[in-house]
Amino acid sequence: MTNYSFPGRWVGGISLVLGPLLVLAGILLRIRFHYFFPQQLAAYQAHPALLVAAYSLFTAGMVVLTPGVAALARLIGRTHPTWAAWGAGLVILGLFTRTFHGGIDHMAFQLVRAEGAQEATRIVGDTYGAWHLFRFPALAVVTGWVVLAVGAYRSRALSRPRAVALALMSALALGTLKGTQVPQSLIAVGGLCYALVPLGVRLLRDGPRPSGRALLWLLALVAALVLISLFGPNG
Repeated sequence: MTNYSFPGRWVGGISLVLGPLLVLAGILLRIRFHYFFPQQLAAYQAHPALLVAAYSLFTAGMVVLTPGVAALARLIGRTHPTWAAWGAGLVILGLFTRTFHGGIDHMAFQLVRAEGAQEATRIVGDTYGAWHLFRFPALAVVTGWVVLAVGAYRSRALSRPRAVALALMSALALGTLKGTQVPQSLIAVGGLCYALVPLGVRLLRDGPRPSGRALLWLLALVAALVLISLFGPNG
């Protein structure tokens, strides 16, 4: 029997530091292009490696953020469990929605490769409003960060300025092939970094360092994942 609770100090701390920085890197890489989808598709045709890197980093950041949100919810839940449950639940649902949109973005870029930017733009435009299950959590994407920020402030997990900064993530545009809106995207993601990165550093420092055996297992896991991604079957 232990007092462990997911995600733990190390996974949660790394997530809180790395997740926002990945999202920031993604929006900065595509900042030079207009944020709407025709320009994003044209940018991919002209700079495919850059756009793939930008969208991949952004989506990876959304995935990596999930344990960090759970770690923040655990801090909030010590005194305000209802705020923790609703805030984290809505935010994680929103992160899943953004990951789903990342898959749509990837497919749209493959259309550019197969058919060219003009035809891909036509197809995306004709299907942009198509119904799918993840249209419903759009409200969660907007409100989740605000609810989580209020809970973080009420529980003293975050100071008032950092809680306000966290709530700014609700302003980040949502949808298919949404690029970087200036200054809206920079304010939203800058607030995310300001709110969560110091909290992650604090969690990582608040306790003993991992053992040498734990680090070896981590390196082995990372190496295995890299090998699988390079030489494993493509699905």
